[in-house]
Amino acid sequence: MSTVVRRPVAFVTAIVLFVEAVGIVVINGILATVVKNQDMSLAGLESAAMSNGTWAMGGAFGLYLLLCGLVLLLAGIRDRAPGRIARIALITCAVVHGVLGALTVGLVGWAAFACLMVVLGLIVLSLVAYGPEGDRSTSDVEPGAPATA
Repeated sequence: MSTVVRRPVAFVTAIVLFVEAVGIVVINGILATVVKNQDMSLAGLESAAMSNGTWAMGGAFGLYLLLCGLVLLLAGIRDRAPGRIARIALITCAVVHGVLGALTVGLVGWAAFACLMVVLGLIVLSLVAYGPEGDRSTSDVEPGAPATA
C-alpha cells in the first residue's frame, strides 16, 4: 500500500480512536454518576464502590484507546510501522472492537455495530498498511521476484 493511502488512514484512525476515548470516559462517567445516585447495594457491594470501579474502568479504557491512537498518529507522522509492542496493542484493540461489536448488536442495535465495525476496519487497515511489506521500499525488490518472509 502506498504512502499516499496509508498515512491518511493512520491519521483518520488515530482521530477516531481519540474521539472514542473521550466518548468512553464520558459514558462511564454518566454510568458512575447514575450508580452512585441510586444508593443501592448489589450483593452487599456499596454503590460508591461500584461508582469508583466504573470511573476506574472508563479511565483505564480511555487511556488505552488514547495510547492506540497515539501509536497510529506517530506511525502516520513518521510513515514507519509501529514496533512489536505497539502492534500487539493495536491487535488487541481490534479484537476488543470485534468482541464489543458482537455484543453491541443485541444490546444497542445495528447502528452501533456498524460504527464499531468501521473502527475495527480502520485499525486492521492501518495494521495491514504498515505490515512487513509496507516497510520495504519498492527499489529493494526486483519486479517478478518472490517475496521473502
